[in-house]
Amino acid sequence: MEDSLGVYFVPAFVGLGAPYFDSYARGTIIGISRGTTKHHIARAALESMAFQVKDAFNVMEKKSGFKLTKLRADGGGAKSDFLLQFQADILGIPVERPIITETTTLGAVYAAGLAVGYWDSFEEISEFWKIEKRFEPQIGEEKRQELCAFWDKAVKRSMDWLE
Repeated sequence: MEDSLGVYFVPAFVGLGAPYFDSYARGTIIGISRGTTKHHIARAALESMAFQVKDAFNVMEKKSGFKLTKLRADGGGAKSDFLLQFQADILGIPVERPIITETTTLGAVYAAGLAVGYWDSFEEISEFWKIEKRFEPQIGEEKRQELCAFWDKAVKRSMDWLE
């Protein structure tokens, strides 16, 4: 499927966090037309994950003063080539998936190893991180801005639902 056919899903089930901070927002599916299928809605749900990461990135860059140059993805969502490609497209930076995507337990192992002196430093542990696949942005700035503008519009429509 080439796109979401203009469908946007805002998963504000308990409100919105940064950068919106609206506890009265609620989940919204917007942009549905007679041509919309369940596939467009599913794609919009996946895209919403990337848009939320984009929102968090914007906050981090603004607060830190640093321009982030890549994203390293992990967890269940990182197994989706579609999601990681869309993430790279929306952020306009490369997204890297490691060989090992389930890193919660691995992080605990690394912390324990550091605590008992098995490893000497974070730098030593970071050498274990290996890229399985790298996703480069494939859309231009104009298209990126268009998609993000519609996301922002959809988010605003979900806001202040409760009073």
